[in-house]
Amino acid sequence: MENVAGLPPREKLMKYGAKALTDVELLALFLRTGKRGVHVLTLAHQLLVHFGSLRALLSADLAQIRKVGGIGVAKYAELNAITELACRFHASALAEMDTLNNPHVVRQFLQNELASEEREIFMVLFLDNHNRVIEHQRMFSGTLTHVEVYPREVVRQAIKLNAASVIFAHNHPSGRAEPSRADQLITQRLVESCQFMDIRVLDHLVIGRGETVSFAERGWI
Repeated sequence: MENVAGLPPREKLMKYGAKALTDVELLALFLRTGKRGVHVLTLAHQLLVHFGSLRALLSADLAQIRKVGGIGVAKYAELNAITELACRFHASALAEMDTLNNPHVVRQFLQNELASEEREIFMVLFLDNHNRVIEHQRMFSGTLTHVEVYPREVVRQAIKLNAASVIFAHNHPSGRAEPSRADQLITQRLVESCQFMDIRVLDHLVIGRGETVSFAERGWI
């Protein structure tokens, strides 16, 4: 392959596809311009170094970003819109495909939705009998280390939506996805409650920063 070093991001994308771009180059495309005396690629690099990752940058509020400089309200709004567009893309994909055959799409959607949350959120994906998502809901929210989950409310909503099965997910704000003993116990209670109403529990996914643990893969469901 031809050496792509030195190609501007837009030309590199058109010639080799978006996957050929680095995080810095992708970010530079959306920023479009730098600031006085600073090239857009340099600004993109500075932002990523300061925040540590794209996830952290796109989760930051305007006040945090302005501490670095180079992004005003307009660019900040565009970056937020891009993040939301990505979330809606994955949500739309979930509604159109068999989730069991596309677990990577489910995980990416949940990473986008939950990984950056600063408190524990318990989400439920309600699925039809073809394993397509009918609806996803953030059913319970808690503290930094705990969220109270009520199985009766989950079952009630599943019946209301005529769901054939469900996937549970919650995040660990610490960033580590390893399930706790409490996670295992509430999952057992949820499974028992759902089985009573003939609702299948397909998985419980614990979301960390960049990592996901599946109860189903570990044989716990």
